[in-house]
Amino acid sequence: NFVYDIYFYYTNPSAPQALEFDVNQTVNGKWFIFGTECDMRDTHQWQVWSAQKGWQKTGVACVAPQPNVWNHLTWQFQRADNQVRFVSFTYNGQTHDINRTYAPRSSSGNQLNVAFQMDMNSSATAYQVWLDEVSLTVW
Repeated sequence: NFVYDIYFYYTNPSAPQALEFDVNQTVNGKWFIFGTECDMRDTHQWQVWSAQKGWQKTGVACVAPQPNVWNHLTWQFQRADNQVRFVSFTYNGQTHDINRTYAPRSSSGNQLNVAFQMDMNSSATAYQVWLDEVSLTVW
């Protein structure tokens, strides 16, 4: 079980293509990719990552997050039956159940990490993002 908890503040809501929030774990020859993103340009949805199919729409709308304020995001994931499971997320106090399961990739080594990625729009418009109180809880 994993909980990825992050506060983010950004400027210029017309600039991002997407904001990406990820957790990766490699263990026992498997790479569990808990990739998530708010796609503000193409799908206007929260998406989750399938190692076999790429980005998958969740059906949960994601318009540009509020700029110039602190936004709070918490994702709940599980490594269940050797699968990547996206349980739910809470964004600024509103919880959305996702309940999607995908197969992991094969990989060697052992790692556990969190990541944040700023995706640019097609014009590469500048913007800034600040992160605070980033945590990953595992049990």
